[in-house]
Amino acid sequence: MKDRIKDDFPSSFLPTLSVRNGAAAVEFYQKAFGAVVLFCLTDPEGGVVAELSINGVNFIVADESPEHENFSPETLGGSTIRMGLIVPDPDALANQAIKAGAEEIYPVADQDYGYRLGRIKDPFGHHWEICKKL
Repeated sequence: MKDRIKDDFPSSFLPTLSVRNGAAAVEFYQKAFGAVVLFCLTDPEGGVVAELSINGVNFIVADESPEHENFSPETLGGSTIRMGLIVPDPDALANQAIKAGAEEIYPVADQDYGYRLGRIKDPFGHHWEICKKL
């Protein structure tokens, strides 16, 4: 492909999860997934923007901002994406997340398409598929 962009810096993906209560979301992701806070900014009204890492997989958590068309699943009445989190022991992590307050959508099980996978919904409406390749 001739028009391909070349760069010495590898590409990566950094999703942002919009939530209604950023501080509570950061706390949940720490308990549920063992997330580490890389940075956290709080505005005077209590709004949060934080970068978290789960074993080197980074993502942003931010309070929703309707003025920028960033809405949480709670506001939308559902989520537009599923977060896939590949881990060595999906059973253990899914159970940990459920104990921290996530809702099980379906349990971790071997799937016909080559993954051991289950789905949970976090308290902020985001769906997580916790999995590993078989």
